[in-house]
Amino acid sequence: MPAFAYQALDQGGKTQRGVLQGDTARAVRASLREKGLNPLEVTPVSEAQQQGRSIMRRGLSGAQLALLTRQLATLLRAGLPVDEALAALAEQNDDQRARTLVIALRSRVMEGAGLAAALADAPESFPEIYRASIAAGEQSGRLDQVLARLADYSEARDALNQKIWGALAYPLLLTLVAIAVVTGLLVYVVPQIVGVFTQMHQVLPWPTRALLGLSAFLKLWGWLLLLAIVVAAIGGNLALRTQQVRTMWHGVLLRLPLIGRLTRASNTARASRTLALLTASAVPLLEALNIAALVVPNLPMRAALKRAALKVREGGSFSRALGDSGYFPPVALRLIASGERAGALEHMLDEAANHQQRELDRWMTTLTAILGPLVILLVGAMVLFIVLAILLPIFNLNQMVK
Repeated sequence: MPAFAYQALDQGGKTQRGVLQGDTARAVRASLREKGLNPLEVTPVSEAQQQGRSIMRRGLSGAQLALLTRQLATLLRAGLPVDEALAALAEQNDDQRARTLVIALRSRVMEGAGLAAALADAPESFPEIYRASIAAGEQSGRLDQVLARLADYSEARDALNQKIWGALAYPLLLTLVAIAVVTGLLVYVVPQIVGVFTQMHQVLPWPTRALLGLSAFLKLWGWLLLLAIVVAAIGGNLALRTQQVRTMWHGVLLRLPLIGRLTRASNTARASRTLALLTASAVPLLEALNIAALVVPNLPMRAALKRAALKVREGGSFSRALGDSGYFPPVALRLIASGERAGALEHMLDEAANHQQRELDRWMTTLTAILGPLVILLVGAMVLFIVLAILLPIFNLNQMVK
């Protein structure tokens, strides 16, 4: 029986949206009126699918993806078929884009496609790790368990991103405010105060002269400096779009003392958690390695995973293949090696991801605790220099009067 996406008004005048099955659009309208709804629009699901493909080119956010996955896993665990579970998701979802996507997925499922094949129509919303895991779950008959693991994975990845940006937000905001305050002092306040002493033809101390020179430079050439920063930022962004430059930059990040450690921990946690999810979903290790490489942002570490896949295909040890690159932390490698020996690779990959996550949390907490006071000290030192540069001519003038 075909499905139709509808919009209708209830007795309170509120718009209701959902999906109903019926022989024709007229039958669906009659069914809506029997429920006390006034139908506004009834669209065949095939048309809604095309609309969903157009809308979902922007993709779902991490939070939306995690919520949809969790809800679908719960409905499937309750015993609902896939098409009915998707219909229930469409009815209860308040987000228009997500609802349209779910309607499009249900249309493909009702046409006879598997859920993984339906997800392939929206690659911007569902990455390859989702499609591979769900395909393995459909083959093994453990789709609800795979979806639950996918929901955990998506929530953990979203939480990791939030922790990273949350840890950097305060120092970045403090730095921007400090730059704005110091620039305002140098451009508008300092020249007016110190200008009084220059009119008196008084010999100014070197801090005052340096401050006046910096103030004059900003007033005359500040726009050029700002333009140079903007051009450099745009040029750097364009350069980083090329594979060679981005690879070089990512390699530099790995060699930096603290940033390199954070980068290795973050990428290792992503790769380990992805591999744990895929191996638990019965995805072969070689395929799991190639998929896990796609979720690793750092290009040298991504290339190391691909080389490890080649060595595993030739019969080599997975942990030893990863260790040859020198990018992955030794603790994670030891955990993976013990998992290989004990036949519990999935569990030890999860442990390696958790260990790197804790390591990353610890370093991010330490970094946040250091950066905030450090920025405050730097701003205080700059303000102190400005105040001294202003007060020194006043002290000299008082000594001359005495």
